[in-house]
Amino acid sequence: MTPSAAHFGKVAVILGGRSAEREVSLKSGGAVLHSLRARGVDAHGFDPAENDFAAFMRRHFDRAFIALHGRFGEDGTLQGAFETIGLPYTGSGVAASALALDKWRSKLVFQASGIATPRFVLATDAQAAENALKHFGLPLVVKPANEGSSIGVSIVREAAHLAAAIAAAQVHDAVVLIEEFCAGAELTVGVLGRRALPVIRLETPRTFYDYQAKYLADDTRYLIPSGLGEAADQQVQTLAMAAFDAVGARGWGRVDLMLDAAGRGLVLEVNTVPGMTDHSLVPMAARAAGIEMEQLVWEILAQTLTP
Repeated sequence: MTPSAAHFGKVAVILGGRSAEREVSLKSGGAVLHSLRARGVDAHGFDPAENDFAAFMRRHFDRAFIALHGRFGEDGTLQGAFETIGLPYTGSGVAASALALDKWRSKLVFQASGIATPRFVLATDAQAAENALKHFGLPLVVKPANEGSSIGVSIVREAAHLAAAIAAAQVHDAVVLIEEFCAGAELTVGVLGRRALPVIRLETPRTFYDYQAKYLADDTRYLIPSGLGEAADQQVQTLAMAAFDAVGARGWGRVDLMLDAAGRGLVLEVNTVPGMTDHSLVPMAARAAGIEMEQLVWEILAQTLTP
């Protein structure tokens, strides 16, 4: 049976929060809220940074659409709270959310599952940095393990700049990865249910697809079709779904990948609460598949009606 708006009851759209991605989350949540209301859903915004959990309980919500990026929303914390009170919510569960946000441990899972991912070392000391330079060469990618939206990420092209890049990443997280640089195409695959959405190839005049390119710049190019060819797109989609399944993700999300010099797909990370702003990739990919924003958020929310 196709659900009506009444089937959802009173819906909390969780947005904002206390992570470094707060501003993006406010925009994502606002877009979700607007789209749900346009379809007649009794949806209400709820910002955990401005209201405590007791206030949430007093509002007697029937389910939650999680649009809260980063820590405290995408890391299993919020999902655990909802599991405890038996409230249906969108997206991945506790374990998958925590694992996917942790780039270090998710890469260990990819490696154990036979899923190709860029080589890396943990930036534990000066020797680790030297090892990365020796085995991977320049350039190098330095990133905090538990942040999203490319926050704290640097591309290091000179060895003298590596220590400063590690220090900048450590502002955001004590665990920092030094990763080999991949010079090939940057790709992303949205996931909706058990369906891989069309591959998007990203091109930016900036050094890489950073926070500015993701949310603010008007010169980022989003290529759909990707231009790789149908067979290559299918291989990338298959790899993306394998990574999505490896971390135990469910419902919806996005997988980011790179191609190496030989054209081999390498998984960077799985995002369990991707952006839903006017610059965001999942709505863009869904639109290319014939699914407009209002239908997209409806389908994501409808997943909460089935166990």
